[in-house]
Amino acid sequence: MARYFLAHEDKVSGSDAMGSGITEELEKLGAKIFTPHQNEFGKGQVGHRIENLPASTDLVIFSAAVQEDNPELVEARRQRIKCQRYAEALGEITKEKFTIAVSGMHGKSTTTAMIGLMMEKAGLDPTVIVGTKVKWNSGLPKSDFKSSPKSDFDGSNFRMGQSKYLVIEADEYDRSFLNYWPKILVLLNIEEEHLDTYIGGLPNIMKTFEEYIGHLPADGVLVANGEDGNIATLLNSKSEILNSKQIQNSKFKIQKYDSKNERGLKLKIPGRHNIGNANAALSVAKILGISDSLADKALNEFNGTWRRMEYKGELNGAKIYDDYGHHPTEIKATLAGARELLASNGKLWCVFQPHQYHRTYDLFEQFVGAFSDADKTIILPIYSVVGRESEEIKKQVNSEKLVEAIGKTGKDILFMEDFDKLVKYLKENLQPGDVCLIMGAGDIYKLTGKLI
Repeated sequence: MARYFLAHEDKVSGSDAMGSGITEELEKLGAKIFTPHQNEFGKGQVGHRIENLPASTDLVIFSAAVQEDNPELVEARRQRIKCQRYAEALGEITKEKFTIAVSGMHGKSTTTAMIGLMMEKAGLDPTVIVGTKVKWNSGLPKSDFKSSPKSDFDGSNFRMGQSKYLVIEADEYDRSFLNYWPKILVLLNIEEEHLDTYIGGLPNIMKTFEEYIGHLPADGVLVANGEDGNIATLLNSKSEILNSKQIQNSKFKIQKYDSKNERGLKLKIPGRHNIGNANAALSVAKILGISDSLADKALNEFNGTWRRMEYKGELNGAKIYDDYGHHPTEIKATLAGARELLASNGKLWCVFQPHQYHRTYDLFEQFVGAFSDADKTIILPIYSVVGRESEEIKKQVNSEKLVEAIGKTGKDILFMEDFDKLVKYLKENLQPGDVCLIMGAGDIYKLTGKLI
């Protein structure tokens, strides 16, 4: 959203709990960024302060991770400045644009980027917001695009377009997607996830997705994964939302896709799940009138996104990949795809940092069976998410218990308590032909910097 408003030449400032490559990029684009800084005693100070709020502020946008007692948010409300969650602000834009929203527990970033790149290549000049950074034109030369090369992703998670089209990643966490009003809704999968949001479990999740699908207009299209059991249940004749008077009057179209490679795609990103993501994107391309040859070329040249099976380099002749996966289903699908990259004599390593105690506790048994494709698995301590953890649950689960449970299945499993020891171990044990997958949604991405 910061990039969006900067592209519209608005004055943008903001704060974060810590600085990052992303905040540095925003500063280069003209945003004023407040992050923790060192005081005279060398201790980091909090990045959120009342003083950070400019006197002439018209709008304050905050993420779902920001707590209600955040000093800047409290002060903005005291001054009666308009305050919106990220999803609320984006939701207003979806009402103004021809919006294509990509939803589901897995594959959103990849599929959103695929759709955006195909549309860019076709000259549809979309505005695109992805949940992660997209590589420079994903391998396509500047001359291969009908729209100006100045308006592409350029290594960020945002592309500013001048047309009516908006392509977004619609997240289910905190029920954010209920703020969006798409014309085309892509539904990749539905399963148990974010159970701190959906206290009622899968039934609560299904009901919320039903409500979300109800946002489609009469001339809208639902692009749905025909291989997903929960989506099938959602779309059957018993669905309360789809059979309500309101939706019967809408009569939006439903277009299903699968994960078969009938088009003969030669993707650079491995795994059957990515064929499914590509087929979802191709369904959207067909609706928009993009030619098959153009769509296929864009997908076959797609190099992927940041931390989605991202190749980082070699160590001892072993290939190192970095991945954001943190749900058991994501882990299984990514490891299955990674096996396609192994040399005949190589071993598949998985280094995993569990993300959030709540998720590890709720999906413990699924995590136990998630690493079956790995020849060697190493588990790090659980990455604790500030503001989303229960002290009671933290007492009941940890990585050591997960390692013990996986070990009972006969898998080669090891617990490592910190990055430095792990780096030393990998440098001593990785062999030529091996593939090592560094995986997790916490700060484990820093590990690859220590390795390469």
